[in-house]
Amino acid sequence: MQSALALSAADLAADAPRPAARNAGAVATENRKPGALDWQLTRVKLDGRTNAFRSPWIEGYCSHQSLEAGQTLQIFASTNPPARFGIEIYRMGYYGGRGARLVTKLGPFQGKKQPDPPVGPNRLRECAWEPLTELKIPGDWVSGVYLGRMTILPENATSGAWQSFIVFIVRDRRRADILFQCADNTWQAYNRWPDNYSLYTDPRGAWAGDVDVSFDRPYAKYCQIFEAPQSVGSGSFLLWEFPLCYWLEQHGYDVTYCSNRDMIEPETASRGKVFLSVGHDEYWDLRQYDNAMAAIQSGVNMLFLSGNAVCGVTPFRPGASGRPDRIITRAGRYGGVSEAEKGSMGPFRMEGPNENLLMGARTIVPANGGGDWIVTLPEHWIFEGTGVKKGDFIPGLVGWEFHGDPAKLPGLEVVAEGIALKSNGIPAHWTATIYPGPKNNFVFNAATIWWAQGLSHPPGHMLPWSHWVRPHGPDIRVQRITSNLLRRALAAKPRRTS
Repeated sequence: MQSALALSAADLAADAPRPAARNAGAVATENRKPGALDWQLTRVKLDGRTNAFRSPWIEGYCSHQSLEAGQTLQIFASTNPPARFGIEIYRMGYYGGRGARLVTKLGPFQGKKQPDPPVGPNRLRECAWEPLTELKIPGDWVSGVYLGRMTILPENATSGAWQSFIVFIVRDRRRADILFQCADNTWQAYNRWPDNYSLYTDPRGAWAGDVDVSFDRPYAKYCQIFEAPQSVGSGSFLLWEFPLCYWLEQHGYDVTYCSNRDMIEPETASRGKVFLSVGHDEYWDLRQYDNAMAAIQSGVNMLFLSGNAVCGVTPFRPGASGRPDRIITRAGRYGGVSEAEKGSMGPFRMEGPNENLLMGARTIVPANGGGDWIVTLPEHWIFEGTGVKKGDFIPGLVGWEFHGDPAKLPGLEVVAEGIALKSNGIPAHWTATIYPGPKNNFVFNAATIWWAQGLSHPPGHMLPWSHWVRPHGPDIRVQRITSNLLRRALAAKPRRTS
C-alpha cells in the first residue's frame, strides 16, 4: 500500500475543486448576502440524568419536517423553570465562510413547562404541546435547512441564559441541478428524548421490530460517536450533512433541499439532475426506494455520499394531531435479515428489496468500524486530476458505518475498497462502487458516512472519532472526486431509450 501522502505538489496544485458550471441562481444570490457572526449555541446545559441528555431548561420542536413558502410552521417550546426567551431563525449555507444567515427574529415569548408525553404503544413518545407561535414562510426564503436558536433572556439569570436549536427544511418545487436529501428519518431514529426512547433503546434489543418514534418531540443531544452538546435540538444535520451543504453553496452549485418524507412523493426525486444521499441515511419508507429507482430509470444521477444508507424499512403514518407522516416505525430490513444478522435483528413484518440494487453496495456485517479509503481503480474518470495511483489512500475516511457486498449489476465497477476494523479487531470488507444508468446517468456509492468530512470544515462542525479511527477533515482529493462526479452528472445529456 502506498502512503496517503503520495501525491506530488504538482498533483495537488491541479486538484482544487472547480466552480460550478453555472454560478447563478437562487442559492448563489442568497450566499452573497451577509452571514451571521453569531449563530452557534454557546450556552448549553444538558440533563444527563435522563440518559437522553436533553435540555429541559429550553427545548422545542416544529410542526413539519419540511414546508414551502406560504405554508405555516408551528413552533412548540417548553422552559423549565418558566422563562422569557427569543428565537433567531438562520438559514444554513456558506455566506462567505460564516455558515449561516439570520433571516428573522421571533419573540420575546413567555415560556412555560410543557408535559413529557406518556409512553404509548411501541414505546412511542409523542408530545401534544400547546403551540408557542406560528410562522408563515416568506416567499423570498430560499430552499435550505433552517435552524432556530432559542435563547433564554438574561433577565432569567437565576436559571441561566441557556440555548438550544429547533430545525426545519424549506423546500420548493423548482427543477434544480442538485437535490440534497436530508436524512431526518435517521436523526429521529437515534433521538432519545425525553428519557432514552429511540429506535435503539427498546428492551428487546437495538434492532427490535415495530418500535415507533415521533417527530412531535424535541431533539436531544446526538447520542453516538462523539460529544456534541452544541448541536442539541438540530438532529444530526450539523454533524454529518452540514459540511456538504457548506461546500456546495461555497462553489455556487444550484442546489435545493428536501426531507426524507418529501421523497415519498414521486415527482420529488426527479426534480434534480443529481440526487444526494448524505451522511447517515439509514431509514427509508418503501416509497422512497421505489421513487429513487424510478428516478434512475428516468435519467437522474444518484450520489450516495453516505454509509449505512437505505438499511431499515420505516413506513410513515400520521401523528395524533392528524398531521401526516409524523411517526416512523421500524418494520423491516432492506434485503431481508442476513444469516449474520439473525439473532440481533427483528423479528420484522416487512422486507424491502436489497438496497445494493439501488446503491450498488449495501450495509454489511460487521456494520461499523473504520479505516482508510483505498483507491483500486485509479484510471477511472472520477479520479481525473487527483494524481492518485492504485493503493493510494485517504486516511480515516471510512467510518463509522459503510457499504460492501457489491450488486451484480451490468457495468458496476469497484473504484475503492478495503478493510474496516472495529476496536475488537473484527474486519469488514467495504466497497465504493459506480454503475451506469439507462440514460447516460450513473449511481455512485462512496461507502462511508464520513465522506462529507473530507469536503469542508464549517463553523459549528467537529470531527467524529469512532472505533479508534477518525477522518482528518477536508482533503483535496475528496473535493476533486466530488467535483468530477458533479461535473460529469451536470454536463451529461440524457440518452434516449426506446
